[in-house]
Amino acid sequence: MGSKQNLPGSRARIPVSIFIVLGLCCFFYLLGAWQRSGFGKGDSIAMEITKRTECKIVSHLDFESHHNAVVIVEPTELKVKKFKPCDVKYTDYTPCQDQDRAMKFPRENMNYRERHCPKEEEKLHCLIPAPKGYTTPFPWPKSRDYAHYANVPYKSLTVEKANQHWVEFHGNVFKFPGGGTMFPEGADAYIDELASVIPIANGSVRTALDTGCGVASWGAYLLKRNVLAMSFAPRDNHEAQVHFALERGVPAVIGVLGSIHLPYPSRAFDMAQCSRCLIPWTSNDGMYLMEVDRVLRPGGYWILSGPPINWKTYYKTWKRTKEDLLAEQKKIEELAEQLCWEKKYEKGDMAIWRKKINAKSCGRKLTNTCDSGEQDDKMEACVTPFPEVATQNEVAGGQLKPYPARLFAVPPRISKGLISGVTEESYHDENKKWKNHVRAYKSINKLIGSTRYHNIMDMNAGLGGFAAAIESPKLWVMNVVPTIADNTLGVVYERGLVGIYHDWCEAFSTYPRTYDLLHANALFSMYQDKCNLEDILLEMDRILRPEGAVIIRDEVDVMNKVKVIAQGMRWDTKLLDHEDGPLVPEKILVAVKQYWIGNEDNTTVSSSH
Repeated sequence: MGSKQNLPGSRARIPVSIFIVLGLCCFFYLLGAWQRSGFGKGDSIAMEITKRTECKIVSHLDFESHHNAVVIVEPTELKVKKFKPCDVKYTDYTPCQDQDRAMKFPRENMNYRERHCPKEEEKLHCLIPAPKGYTTPFPWPKSRDYAHYANVPYKSLTVEKANQHWVEFHGNVFKFPGGGTMFPEGADAYIDELASVIPIANGSVRTALDTGCGVASWGAYLLKRNVLAMSFAPRDNHEAQVHFALERGVPAVIGVLGSIHLPYPSRAFDMAQCSRCLIPWTSNDGMYLMEVDRVLRPGGYWILSGPPINWKTYYKTWKRTKEDLLAEQKKIEELAEQLCWEKKYEKGDMAIWRKKINAKSCGRKLTNTCDSGEQDDKMEACVTPFPEVATQNEVAGGQLKPYPARLFAVPPRISKGLISGVTEESYHDENKKWKNHVRAYKSINKLIGSTRYHNIMDMNAGLGGFAAAIESPKLWVMNVVPTIADNTLGVVYERGLVGIYHDWCEAFSTYPRTYDLLHANALFSMYQDKCNLEDILLEMDRILRPEGAVIIRDEVDVMNKVKVIAQGMRWDTKLLDHEDGPLVPEKILVAVKQYWIGNEDNTTVSSSH
């Protein structure tokens, strides 16, 4: 009796199998060659397949669909963990600015108002509830002037700042008249006065910093002039001022000038202001003014309105002596000269300085210069040196085009080769890629680009390509550069966009329910070995508004883990193929946070609201 290998039928099938395998290998080889030639899509997956000697297709992918829900098959089914709602007392919880924890830290240099995040065992692993009556915020630009009381139910500022017209309470809404401590005639009139000195209208001033912003009326009224202001204020007795700012649709974070550097790169802002911010500019040898100088672009402007400016008029109101206020102003003038700033204007309650464009134009050598320092480094009383220039007329760090031309112009940090691995050519390619990505997003979610999504965050911004591609007067993007990623935030600012450094292993410096749309590109791949992905997703849920949207773009393996966690978070989710087709291993997860609120008895109510 012959063996099975000698059966006639077997002999016939073996050559057929070989031909099929060889045929598939040839097909994928030709497919890879065609796609590498520039005519096809999905290059990375094609190249991956052609490298595999056994012609095995990448596992866990369903190649059948195109822009349909992707079926991912795992060897073992992962169990979905259902997250419970937190107690309603956490409705406005800010993990790293918790008031009880803050009181345990020293008050020196505002240390207790800085970020102090919970330890691992102190973290909440639950969903932050929206308050009873929560309503979708008014669309921009109406949100600039009105907010629902139920969303930010704090009236203290309507009493404390009643005569300054910060915010007024009318029935079930707050009204923001546009007033401020130092602009009783309104923010528009105040900005008009600035514009008589600072070229706000021609696009040369695009990014601004408001230190101690109140309810951010300055930033709110700058938006219509195409100026994007980053506002910050501490979480203190002026309850919820940053929450009000974000509810109005103005870029803002909880923050303070304290003992560490501000989370912004050097040479970021065209303009900065202190409007009665009460920051002690002359203390610590001028350290805080030196920090403003660090983030102020060469040729940028600093505005001071409030003490000690116009002290002769207000010294009694401020309950300070003439001698004390005169000495403070003289010290500020000396510090400004040391920083190579030139006073351009002083009238009434306002003074304006302009930073020189380079060290050569100072007419003297800068002293007490810093070695380096950005992100979380400890702040010191030293002067950040200007980048080197060849001539006295050259702008240190590079001349920027007026906005909006600077949005897609090559940023100086790239043209000067300061960003490792990024060339002018790759920068333009990156912009093309993100225009395609955003076009795909808009085909998935028709509301993108409308006033429905005004406060947007890119959680791993890179060079700012997503924000540039989606740019519109109807929205703004908080570009977050993770502290473990390449430092590209300076490029983001040179494009006329705003952003911040942040470590996603910790909570973001904002209130719950402050963003309409969250975008995360390759974020979870970056962090999967750094911290718990569950913590990042729960933080996303905390800062996302009810019925807000999420777009996650990442590799399929990590995306499967993310999808399982998201399914337990009261999100409606769908996993989609890459816009270039199912062969690309990168996938897109889109999600919408369900509307639900917490009750006093810690039950929850869902609605199709």
